[in-house]
Amino acid sequence: MSIYILGIESSCDDTSAAVIKDRKILANFIANQTVHKDFGGVVPELASRAHQQNIIPVIDKALRTANINKNQLSAVAFTNGPGLLGSLLVGASFAKAFSLALDIPLIEVNHMHAHILALFIEDEQHKKHPTFPFLCLTVSGGHTQIMLVRDYFDMEVIGQTIDDAAGETFDKAAKIMGLPYPGGPLIDKFAREGNPKAFSFPHPNIQNLDFSFSGLKTSILYFLRDELAKDPDFIEKNKVDLCASIQHTIVDILMRKVKKAVKETGIKQVAIAGGVSANSGLRNAMLSMEEAAGWQVYIPKFEYCTDNAAMIAITGYLKYQQEQFAGQEVTPYTRYNSKK
Repeated sequence: MSIYILGIESSCDDTSAAVIKDRKILANFIANQTVHKDFGGVVPELASRAHQQNIIPVIDKALRTANINKNQLSAVAFTNGPGLLGSLLVGASFAKAFSLALDIPLIEVNHMHAHILALFIEDEQHKKHPTFPFLCLTVSGGHTQIMLVRDYFDMEVIGQTIDDAAGETFDKAAKIMGLPYPGGPLIDKFAREGNPKAFSFPHPNIQNLDFSFSGLKTSILYFLRDELAKDPDFIEKNKVDLCASIQHTIVDILMRKVKKAVKETGIKQVAIAGGVSANSGLRNAMLSMEEAAGWQVYIPKFEYCTDNAAMIAITGYLKYQQEQFAGQEVTPYTRYNSKK
């Protein structure tokens, strides 16, 4: 008998709902919030209000597109953290009520683990899945981690940022350059036309597998300040080269640590996940290592890179098989918790 899971994602500013039948996604919808563009970043209070407006229409659309009745659902899975507390509470509250009303199991999902488990969604175009153990570079606006993945729910952080995340660095650099929010995708777009070695930015000197991006953000800020003092049109004249150089630096910092992790662990199965895994520079850098170093590289489809409910649904499916159910007393958490 097939297993149907409703997945709900509301960790930040996107409200998403998905329905999965076993490992196949039947529907995956995302309601984006444009209100944050005026503020240059996500405003938590506005995000939680928008989730309250979007969650019922998005779930209704997902169920109708999947062509199933809510009574056919085997369980409901939801993001319980990490994320913005107000946003998480909207998804968690709905999931709990839905679980009670339908008398079906409730499954809590770790957002960062779900990004990784999206690699196991069955898709006609992406049939290649990693086997255990493998390494995964998980990169988003709030997190940058290298995970040693021994099993679906046996993951260890072996490297992480000690300050800012790579995705945050992309968005901050874009904001300094006057690009609209979210700036990361725009830097990627302009970088394709520019010279990645036009400008040089410093790399952090962190000895282990951890990352640091605060110094890079500061160096970009000071560099542009000094150049704009000489030429007010400096950014506009050099936009594509600036974007290419910034992206090249961030990707190089990430790849140096991944290469070090491969060398230390001996594991050559390497994946990327999270919002920044949609970045073309990072994807190309990873793929180049298949031929250059004999890695087996796994990259999720673009639609499963950014925050989405399909990754919550596949995680819910895998937890359902192991009967890893949650009680009504479960509460959202804002910071990464490796034990969840």
